Amino acid sequence: MIVGGGAAGMMAAVTAAERGMRVLLVEPNRQLGRKVRISGKGRCNLTNDCDVRGVLANVPTNPKFLYSALTAFPPEKVMAFFEDLGVPLKTERGGRVFPVSDSAHDVADALAARMQALGVEHVHGRAVRIVTGPAGAVTGVETERGVIDCRWAVLSTGGVSYPATGSTGDGYAMAAALGHKIVSPRGSLVPLESDAPYCAALAGLSPRNVDLTLLEDGKALWKQRGEMLFAHFGVTGPLVLSASAHIRRWGDRRYALAIDFKPALDEEKLDGRIRRDLEKYANRDMANALAELAPRVLIPVLLELADILPEEKAHDLTREQRRALGRMLKAFPVPLTGPRPVAEAIVTAGGVDVKEVDPRTMMSKLVPGLFFAGEILDVDAYTGGFNLQIAWATGRMAGMAVGGGST
Repeated sequence: MIVGGGAAGMMAAVTAAERGMRVLLVEPNRQLGRKVRISGKGRCNLTNDCDVRGVLANVPTNPKFLYSALTAFPPEKVMAFFEDLGVPLKTERGGRVFPVSDSAHDVADALAARMQALGVEHVHGRAVRIVTGPAGAVTGVETERGVIDCRWAVLSTGGVSYPATGSTGDGYAMAAALGHKIVSPRGSLVPLESDAPYCAALAGLSPRNVDLTLLEDGKALWKQRGEMLFAHFGVTGPLVLSASAHIRRWGDRRYALAIDFKPALDEEKLDGRIRRDLEKYANRDMANALAELAPRVLIPVLLELADILPEEKAHDLTREQRRALGRMLKAFPVPLTGPRPVAEAIVTAGGVDVKEVDPRTMMSKLVPGLFFAGEILDVDAYTGGFNLQIAWATGRMAGMAVGGGST
């Protein structure tokens, strides 16, 4: 029995069926792979074209636990698997791998078709409990329609992000009922909220090729170059989502972002650039003197933070004011108050404690015959195809190990 028809569950089902096992997959959605179908903005960044070490470097939570699974089913094998299913792939910036069609449906449909060809039965409904016998081993899965007997069960119900796709946290309750510790779920790869009033004023501004630094109690914790987006609640976009994965101690620590809008210029070169613009537009108000230096919507905010009046003439600017303006362009502050709701997160951090799961098989150390795969486990990664790579690898390993198979 496979409980959950997402990326990990579908991979586990295909793998076990390829080994000749009779497989039933329980999923409340009539359409399998709902979250896969919306991943990567509908394009499905299904893995990253790197080696195992490259994947592990992008896993902030429990990377060592994944070593065996990733070694057995690394990105190159994942890519070969999907191309063998008739899904041609392409690699884009940062090693991100997508289907050539740019359609996530092609990935999910290929898995669903393979399952059907192998005789995997899709039981439409919701599982509510893993049934165990007197010896504590799995004997069945209780669904809304009754108990279905089985000898092995794979829990691959996902986390709690994107609940509309079916990720409602049911698997955590089922695992906890059997004695498993659940590390408190929280959103990862999630937009971030700020109480800075200028974020709402900048909503819609999407700076590109900026350096974003995450600060924890004033100290740099992480830094990366890319693009982001201001929103009415704070900030989002690729850089911000990646930064959120490093924030682990909300409440205990103060977090903020610093944006370098001019990463190609050091402070001295930027100061020279500012001086030239001020000389060029010496008789203009400052509100109109920076049009070549910053987006128009950003200028009033920069001036306010640098304590410069908009009506002040460019030729009257003092050295201290000019330097303050440069500091705002190199380290624009965004104080953070917390993450957006977990329902808006791309992935869920937290989940089944991996100390209670055998990393070589994905089987529970507490309940014989119970396996875990995918986002239900306390592992998560950064953006770039790494989270789906984890789903494929853990699903594959669970599918290989059920019934005493060899990984």
